[in-house]
Amino acid sequence: MNQQKDKKSRIPLRLNITFFVIFLLFAVLVIQLGVVQILDGSSYQEEIDRTVQDISKRPVPRGKILDRNGNIVVDNEPLYSITYTPPKRVQAEDKLKLAEKLTEYMTMDKKEIDKIRERERKEYFYLKNTEDVFARLSDEEVEELDDKEQYDLMLERIKDDEIDDFTDEELQVIAIKRQLDKAYALTPEVIKNENISMDEYAKIAENLSELPGINTSTDWERQYKYKDTLRSIIGSITSQDEGIPAEKEDYYLTRGYNRNDRVGKSGLEEQYEDLLRGRKEKVKYTTTKTGQIIGTEVMVPGERGKDLVLSIDMDFQKKVDKIVLQELKAAKSRGNTYLEDALAVVMNPKTGEILALSGQHYNKETGKYENTPHKVLYDAHRPGSTVKGATVLAGLDSGVFTPGQTIYDSPIVIKGTKPKGSYSVLGSVNDISALKRSSNVYMFYVALRLGGDYRLPFPNGGSPTFNPEGMQTMRNYFQEFGLGVKTGIDFPFESTGYVGPELLPGKLMDLSIGQYDTYTTLQLGQYISTIANGGKRIQPSFVKEIRSPAESSDGLGPVYKVNHTKILNELSMSQDNIKRVQDGFYKVFNEAGGTGHSSWASTKYRAAGKTGTAENEVFLQKDNGDFYKAADTENLSLAGYAPYDDPEVAFAVIIPNLSKSSGNNINHNIGRRILDTYFEGKETEDKEDEE
Repeated sequence: MNQQKDKKSRIPLRLNITFFVIFLLFAVLVIQLGVVQILDGSSYQEEIDRTVQDISKRPVPRGKILDRNGNIVVDNEPLYSITYTPPKRVQAEDKLKLAEKLTEYMTMDKKEIDKIRERERKEYFYLKNTEDVFARLSDEEVEELDDKEQYDLMLERIKDDEIDDFTDEELQVIAIKRQLDKAYALTPEVIKNENISMDEYAKIAENLSELPGINTSTDWERQYKYKDTLRSIIGSITSQDEGIPAEKEDYYLTRGYNRNDRVGKSGLEEQYEDLLRGRKEKVKYTTTKTGQIIGTEVMVPGERGKDLVLSIDMDFQKKVDKIVLQELKAAKSRGNTYLEDALAVVMNPKTGEILALSGQHYNKETGKYENTPHKVLYDAHRPGSTVKGATVLAGLDSGVFTPGQTIYDSPIVIKGTKPKGSYSVLGSVNDISALKRSSNVYMFYVALRLGGDYRLPFPNGGSPTFNPEGMQTMRNYFQEFGLGVKTGIDFPFESTGYVGPELLPGKLMDLSIGQYDTYTTLQLGQYISTIANGGKRIQPSFVKEIRSPAESSDGLGPVYKVNHTKILNELSMSQDNIKRVQDGFYKVFNEAGGTGHSSWASTKYRAAGKTGTAENEVFLQKDNGDFYKAADTENLSLAGYAPYDDPEVAFAVIIPNLSKSSGNNINHNIGRRILDTYFEGKETEDKEDEE
């Protein structure tokens, strides 16, 4: 019994001890909470405030653009720069104070003063006279309108005479604040990067502690070493004022761009934007909850954009431009009233590399000549007989003609239409001699047979049997060569030309001799290259390779990517038939009777090609908006390659709207001079290599 009593007496004791220990623990916890809350509360709160962190990206210089020999075409010119990186939730009053402080150290250029808008003048007046302007609101307006509506109404009630007589110093403040207002939170914005004096730069650098968010750094500006040579192909970039295009805002923002980033807006600058932009520097900002920046840390170092190496030799390009311009001027001096353009492209038929392209334009409004190489890709014209190689192969491959089959070249008369023939009655021709002598009639019979009419000779005044599908059949063959479809060039835009809508036998005959649909000079270049290389349609390209930035400012960095030769398709025609067309093209330039013999027979490099003439009408617009036919003109074209047996260069030339019967030979002059220049340059290089 005594033992049981002892056990019972010990149980309450243990419970009491346990409760006491728990009490002590709670007491310690309460004391600790008190210490944290009362004694250390402010320091812990500051620590909480310090943990607000944001990641921002700083832009880096764009990649360079170089020619195939490593000569710099586009570079970045370094500039002194004053930038502003605003904290979060910065107020307009704070920006005004900062702008006023900056006027002590820097001056904005007159062009920036001229950009000041009326609203910005009113906003400045409001900030300097807030109470007075607010008093212009009625009690009802204060109660019923939200803050934005009140603000807009207050600006509206600021009178013109109140913002018309600002001093020069006040205008400087407004201009600086205008730049500050463009900046997004934690994103650097250039305040000034042009005409910064060393004195301005030094003073601001010395006083950064009293200029929150302001920094001195370096910026860059695109520098075009060859001025207007290839400028419309190289393209351009937006300014910081423009930033990313509004119509592509979502596209760029989802790819890590800031709204004020400069981006390519045309040409190769736009096409290769993802590579030229580089890798932005990622910076971690530590801020207080009020938005004040109290620390920065570079998380990812920036890297300049990658460099583009063009397939173009800029020295050769300048020579081609000179040739085309000289010939255009010479033709204009002979009274070609409606002649405005001369277009040429030179490429490697085996790789698709563009070696040079030139568009020279006479501006009739200014009377000056302009460099417009983009017209080689943009402007489509009737090419005439240069496309007959595709027509002959269409006839041979479809089986409507057999190799060597002859026809008698004399005019064809379809009921109700004018006779359609060659430039003269050529007599008996086959596929090869039809190319050599540029027979229209042979091509007409190919067209008629593709349309379903096999009569040979066609009866004068007859009505042909015609299946409209023949038109599409012919176009399908043409498209295998790149005529009427995109070439695939690495450029933001290219024209595919005009497709005639009428499905008539006469129009199919016109199509067969290049007198209906229109094509660009580049399409013509891809077409002749496809024949030259034996039937492979190669994608043309401006960029040969892409390089990572070099460690030093000079030289090339390691290869990042090579634009390898890309075959878009191979001709469905047999090699034997392709060889017959190649033979015909050789005879055009190298045998008596060939349409290009007089201009090309003396060449050492054994060129081959096809001439072309197309009738064209010039339409002009009256004052009332109606169009009228002003003149009948002709387009001259030429496409060729060399050497014949192992082609390394191909070219195409189109000269639209020449006066008829003016003895023009401009297409041959341009083509011959281009190839002479190319092979002379090659000989010089070979001699230098031997030495």
